[in-house]
Amino acid sequence: MIINHKYKFIFIKTRKTAGTSIEIALSKFCDEHDVITPIAKEDELLKPEQGFRGPQNYDIPWRRYRARDWFNLVFKGKRLRFKNHSEAAFIRRCIDEDVWNGYYKFCFERNPFDKAISRYYWSSEPPRPEISEYLASASHRRLSNWGTYTIDDQIAVDFVGRYESLADDLATISKKLGLPEELSLPRAKGSYRKNREHYTQVLDAASRARIEEVCAKEIQAFDYVWTEPTQS
Repeated sequence: MIINHKYKFIFIKTRKTAGTSIEIALSKFCDEHDVITPIAKEDELLKPEQGFRGPQNYDIPWRRYRARDWFNLVFKGKRLRFKNHSEAAFIRRCIDEDVWNGYYKFCFERNPFDKAISRYYWSSEPPRPEISEYLASASHRRLSNWGTYTIDDQIAVDFVGRYESLADDLATISKKLGLPEELSLPRAKGSYRKNREHYTQVLDAASRARIEEVCAKEIQAFDYVWTEPTQS
């Protein structure tokens, strides 16, 4: 995630939506005052190659600590920090109200059926279980981003871009924020998924039902439907 004070935005990073690539691209427009959370080591290496900023300012100020946070610090040595996939509710309680209310908040979502396949390849190492087996036991958090950008089941951001229209939505965001140039995405985490077949060719009936159950709220909110591939 990123909190940028110059261009007044909060990027909330969801899973399997090109979030790492977007975060790297956005870090180009950050200065020393902004919040940038750490990402995977291999992805952090992409930043200095392009002269972008690395992780910084992700420790939560002491004044935001609650009793449990002090307990975790004193007895477990755990500082309260913004993390890669910090949820909207956590971010809101850890920053000033005027920043939360005044900054442009955005994230990205993805077709849940396609996202589930991407998650399967990212989460499991060879030899992998069958995808139907993996999806049957995967937690809701692994399959759904809904809780990341909602608070009390209500969408808490100003804009939810779509992975399926990534370039157009990034252009919309760039224009809205007044960035001096369009966002140019590096390729990060693109090598995990080997099977590029359409999700209808990969998921069986039980897997489809599982995803429709777990991701029912985002399916309804963004009108995602099970669609057969178009014939070329």
